[in-house]
Amino acid sequence: MPAAITEEQQDRDRQGLLDVAERLFYRQGVQAVGMDELRTASGLPLKRIYRLFPTKEALVVAMLDRRDRRWRGSLAAHLDAEPDPRRRVLALFDWLGAWFAEPGFRGCAWVNAYGELGSSSPAVADAARAHKRAFHDQVVALLSSVDASAAESVYLLAEGAIVVAGIHGDPTAAARARTGAELLLGRNARG
Repeated sequence: MPAAITEEQQDRDRQGLLDVAERLFYRQGVQAVGMDELRTASGLPLKRIYRLFPTKEALVVAMLDRRDRRWRGSLAAHLDAEPDPRRRVLALFDWLGAWFAEPGFRGCAWVNAYGELGSSSPAVADAARAHKRAFHDQVVALLSSVDASAAESVYLLAEGAIVVAGIHGDPTAAARARTGAELLLGRNARG
């Protein structure tokens, strides 16, 4: 009889499977990746995968939630490194530009998953909406000490840059959105 799986092993398997799922789902799309491909890439038997995540949908949601925490945490760390509040707003676009220029960038994972599954999976739609709300709140907080009235516009500039960079493969979308944010903040500062 095989030894019981420890909590530590279960956590390692879970994290490893999430790593594999994120890489494959982001690169190929959720629907294009089957459970057999996940099994092969993770080295875990299907039975083990289904013990960790009873459905593919549960795996997608867990992957999106984990990616959300990491993505927003990385952004927050980047912004926190800039002491000047106005330059911190502009640093948002610098961070986006670096993300857009990463090898394998395929746009927003939450928009991609929502586009594939949002109409048929309320859980995936909820995960995408939760990410967008949290990012929106992050931008609103960022603008609160600079120009709260510009928060919605800056958020839309950032989201637009993400979409343009993803669809057109153009990392310069962040720099163009940054210019728009500079103009907006300058115009609002002059009253």
